[in-house]
Amino acid sequence: MPTEPHQHRRMAESFGTDAERYDRVRPRYPAELIERIVATAPGPDVLDVGCGTGIAARQLQAAGAAVLGVEPDARMAGLARRLGVDADVATFEDWDPAGREFDAVVAGQAWHWIDPDAGAAKAARVLRPGGLLAAFWNAQQLPSEVAEALAEVCRRVIPDSPIDFGAFTKSAVDLYSAGLDKAADGMRRTGAFGEPERWRFGWEQPCTRDEWLDQLPTFGAFTRLPPDGLAEVRDGVAPAIDRLGGGFTLAYTTLAITAARREPTSRPDR
Repeated sequence: MPTEPHQHRRMAESFGTDAERYDRVRPRYPAELIERIVATAPGPDVLDVGCGTGIAARQLQAAGAAVLGVEPDARMAGLARRLGVDADVATFEDWDPAGREFDAVVAGQAWHWIDPDAGAAKAARVLRPGGLLAAFWNAQQLPSEVAEALAEVCRRVIPDSPIDFGAFTKSAVDLYSAGLDKAADGMRRTGAFGEPERWRFGWEQPCTRDEWLDQLPTFGAFTRLPPDGLAEVRDGVAPAIDRLGGGFTLAYTTLAITAARREPTSRPDR
């Protein structure tokens, strides 16, 4: 769902408006992903880029990693700290590593806010040889009845939005494909990584109407919507969920693009 650069930036900066809700309702990441990151990295030190409230960081900590977060929104970073994650406030591009190095650089639901070339180059700078760069996303697939109702009400309530609401009705995995390709190309262009690999994990989560409607304001399309507009969107989609019995099973596919930091090439003595 492409947006103009300035709109993209404003949306990226809007998630901290209700950081507590974001942390409470956003889905976690599958244990298989977390375990594979920890097992693949050559050591325990992890940098979590765009760490938000520390959702992925806390999962990684529980699996034995030592995690530092980098987060541009001070409200999100503040909550991450209160929940036990050390976090610097900065965009990844402007962040000063101050000589620190890591065994993995990860980004959950965040790498699309970062320039893929600058991000991959910065990751290469702070990764130890053999270190892992892993960007990953939870692709949420709504039942068709809910997706169609959501798209219809959004077109009515937010007619001037740059977002293509028809995307709600399409394959979530397909929608993320171009972003994964972009991230992989950025990794390749640095010349510092091995060939990128894709990881994929499918899982499901049952969801009541109220649980999903509570999650709705944390989606990028709605973080800047005024309360009356948000209420109208919720009221427009709720009947579709009621017709499914008051809840549904959310199908998720967690998609990751990963690459290993190459050993630096040694120069012959002259």
